[in-house]
Amino acid sequence: MEVMVILVPLALVLGLLGLSAFLWSLKSGQYEDLDGAAWRAISDDDQPLPPAPKRG
Repeated sequence: MEVMVILVPLALVLGLLGLSAFLWSLKSGQYEDLDGAAWRAISDDDQPLPPAPKRG
């Protein structure tokens, strides 16, 4: 039971830390354009690499 004195406040602090991180991410606009991020991840608009210089 003595360990509960440490674990309960620790759980509360970690929960509040996670909640504050989530609220900060909402406030900073992390979840504004989820569809656009998904399409950017799969779009194939990479530029081809320039030819490597010949050695020798």
